[in-house]
Amino acid sequence: MTKPSLPELLHAAVTAVGGVERPGQVTMAEAVAEAVDDNAHLLVQAGTGTGKSLGYLVPALAHGERVVVATATLALQRQLVERDLPRTVDALHPLLRRRPEFAMLKGRSNYLCLHRLHEGVPQEEEDGLFDQFEAAAPTSKLGQDLLRMRDWADETETGDRDDLTPGVSDRAWAQVSVSSRECLGATKCAYGAECFAEAARERAKLADVVVTNHALLAIDAIEGAPVLPQHEMLIVDEAHELVSRVTGVATGELTPGQVNRAVRRAAKLVNEKAADSLQTAAETFERLMELALPGRLEELPEDLGYALMALRDAARTVISALGSTRDKSVQDEDAVRKQALASVENIHDVAERITQGSEYDVVWYERHDRFGASLRVAPLSVSGLLREKLFAERSVVLTSATLKLGGDFNGVGASLGLAPEGTEGEDVPQWKGLDVGSPFDYPKQGILYVARHLATPGREGSRGDMMDELADLVEAAGGRTLGLFSSMRAAQAAAEELRGRLDKPILLQGEETLGELIKTFAADPETCLFGTLSLWQGVDVPGASCQLVVMDRIPFPRPDDPLMSARQKAVEEGGGNGFMAVAATHAALLMAQGAGRLVRATGDRGVVAVLDPRLANARYGSYLRASLPDFWYTTDRNQVRRSLATIDAAAKADGK
Repeated sequence: MTKPSLPELLHAAVTAVGGVERPGQVTMAEAVAEAVDDNAHLLVQAGTGTGKSLGYLVPALAHGERVVVATATLALQRQLVERDLPRTVDALHPLLRRRPEFAMLKGRSNYLCLHRLHEGVPQEEEDGLFDQFEAAAPTSKLGQDLLRMRDWADETETGDRDDLTPGVSDRAWAQVSVSSRECLGATKCAYGAECFAEAARERAKLADVVVTNHALLAIDAIEGAPVLPQHEMLIVDEAHELVSRVTGVATGELTPGQVNRAVRRAAKLVNEKAADSLQTAAETFERLMELALPGRLEELPEDLGYALMALRDAARTVISALGSTRDKSVQDEDAVRKQALASVENIHDVAERITQGSEYDVVWYERHDRFGASLRVAPLSVSGLLREKLFAERSVVLTSATLKLGGDFNGVGASLGLAPEGTEGEDVPQWKGLDVGSPFDYPKQGILYVARHLATPGREGSRGDMMDELADLVEAAGGRTLGLFSSMRAAQAAAEELRGRLDKPILLQGEETLGELIKTFAADPETCLFGTLSLWQGVDVPGASCQLVVMDRIPFPRPDDPLMSARQKAVEEGGGNGFMAVAATHAALLMAQGAGRLVRATGDRGVVAVLDPRLANARYGSYLRASLPDFWYTTDRNQVRRSLATIDAAAKADGK
């Protein structure tokens, strides 16, 4: 029997998931297959509606070697594991004459820990109670969640937090999960044989396709101890998110609360002298943090340097002492020691990293209304790390609807550690960029409107002219509006103002769960949904409920963002354009994601309105516009109101 061709396999898979074959999908699948065969790297921009998951799954399954697929959002992980992979495997089985296996793998803290569930959380002085089920009254929300998780533990096959519905708070989940540092290890744990995290790892070792998240991919790359099984091919979906997820994993933090927790956990397990030295160092650190002002620390203040060295040295002493002291009153000593060790090691590692003062790190203070001050350290860039760890051992395909910024892939490529496309060199990873387009006719389906007549947004202060414009646009659209704001304060102000002005329901992020908000928004065409940048990724509402997407301003990073401003400065010191490389690239990605909320299906029509005249007037405006879908472009406010009214009337005539 001859080997089936890629088009045959793709046709079988698309039919199985009930989709429609798209030319872009075929082009993508062929390029992915070629990249794997040549052990090369590929960046693919595949617009909404291309069917990109099958565009990479089919050639990956046909290749026959193990592939890891890393995604940023839970929604896509679920779609792959619950819908796309089962149907694709069933469809390809007769053609490939083998049945590829697939599995999901996440970080350890995503799985229920049976040891913690049955033995309780190690006791801490301030809690005063050992058994968390006793401590949380069954009538409290926490108590109810814990009891529900105990029942769920008996029926779940995965122990995966995301399979628990309805979900529980982070506080409740923390009572029944452990980090990899806190884990006793399968051989030492009484529940090792039944461990959900270990079972997930075993399934991944046997699978042909392992679906994971960007965070675990980052941990695998950064920490040197492999978490993912050996694989010949890596596919990074939602790749526009990768740099920020890797940065998040590589960021260290110290807070007084976290240091005091480490002190309490270690106190019973070490001699008095070691415990006292950590306690004293913690008190000095806490006093300093009370005076901390938010902002970057280009040089470490002398008093902070001394405090961190004292913390580091005291933590090192405690780590050495933890191995030898035994306290007979401590129940479940192994778990208590492991938790204490994890806390103290983290304090030691972050304190040491900051005192060493690498030129490749950025250190800053942050203040939070509820949690007080924290000291943070993050890499100035993760591009070197990604170049070295991501592209060395295997073929890598990175894909997203937004990878081409300002007309080419080099901006995103540079953030991933790649030299401009076509650069030759011994240690230079070779890659190709490919834009397979979109099945949508953007110039006919959408309008990009820039409110050129408005005042340029200032740093703070009210924008009365912007509110008038927003109200007029929402009125003309008959509701049907997704408002994407650069800050929560701006979203709240707009919601408050428009609730007073318009007879339309205005939903606001944070007033209900995101899932509920999106459901309500989709169900009633007159409803508007306002939120912040974090909303931009998760909203998929095709049809007449979303016919106007409004952005209040270009989402540049805040000028006082320590990490972004440090990255910008570093580019400038290297002779580059820091504003374009960092701030404009950041804004372009977010705007492309935001604009992508408008057209989700071939019948969708509508307007993306940007209420910031800089998109039309500033020199960088053309770069940002070139990063957006190719909508029909106008600055004519009357034209846009007429268009919105026409689209609204057509939707009403269709009974939508």
